[in-house]
Amino acid sequence: MPWWHSRRARRLFAQIALAAGLLLLAWFLWRTVHANLAAQSIRSGFGFLSDRAGFNIGEHLIAFSANESYARAFVVGLLNTLRIATFGIVTASLVGLTVGLASLSKNRLISLLATAYVEILRNIPLLIQLLAVYLALTELLPDATEPLTLPGSVFLSKGGLQFPFLSELNGVWGWHIPTLDGLMVIGGASLTPEFLALWIGLSLFTGAYIAEIVRAGMLSVNRGQWEAAQALGLTRRAAIRRVILPQALRVIVPPLTSQYLNLTKNSSLAVAIGYPDIVSVSNTTINVNGQALECIVIIMAVYLSLNLITALLMNRYNRRVTLH
Repeated sequence: MPWWHSRRARRLFAQIALAAGLLLLAWFLWRTVHANLAAQSIRSGFGFLSDRAGFNIGEHLIAFSANESYARAFVVGLLNTLRIATFGIVTASLVGLTVGLASLSKNRLISLLATAYVEILRNIPLLIQLLAVYLALTELLPDATEPLTLPGSVFLSKGGLQFPFLSELNGVWGWHIPTLDGLMVIGGASLTPEFLALWIGLSLFTGAYIAEIVRAGMLSVNRGQWEAAQALGLTRRAAIRRVILPQALRVIVPPLTSQYLNLTKNSSLAVAIGYPDIVSVSNTTINVNGQALECIVIIMAVYLSLNLITALLMNRYNRRVTLH
């Protein structure tokens, strides 16, 4: 039989032709844009990444100065985005699980408070919440010269949060504990108010959606499973941990993945409160050199990659909890 009579071969050929067509269209669009920019004497291409950035970034996980390249500036922005996304996913999951279980509590007051939290947080735009949290941190907290002293040598003020951290010095691991020295806190690690506002806002907002997902997942488990767990003498807490929640994960994980993706994308609102994520660094780069198209492509590539990696990891976990 000739190959073109095979349905599988025809489908494969159609897919190859479609992919080739899309690649050809992308090449044509890029060439057209490049030619138009060149005609207007506008610089294009990604060669600027090796140039000197000429601006500073207030918060960075790796060393950076104005003499560094644009490429390193984008790496700093990417690391800041990864940092807030990781912190946000962990805390939003804890908030969502806690509130979701609280909404199923037999205590009427606890259940009402959990429901109120979900309804309020889900119906206020995230940007408004971020601005409200940021203003609360920068206006209501005391100045850095008179910080709030929390248990465990932790200091909180308009300047951020200072706390002990473990690090290695000359081969010896030791705690670096912040202390109040005169009019300032020295030592320890710190989190800026911009990071705290973004972290708290994203965690509370996404946690409200995750709470509803948890509640729906728990209610999807057959009532007989609850009764069987009680018949075995398990407490309600043990029944949830050992019997109900493992079964509910089959319903919880797929929509939970969407919330993780939303949190990562919503972190781009950091530019509104001054946190230097990948979008903020890109905006500064555009203002300096004017290469908006390339910066937008970088932003798109970063978020696309982060979301695809998150979806891949969550899909692998979903296959583990799926009932076969």
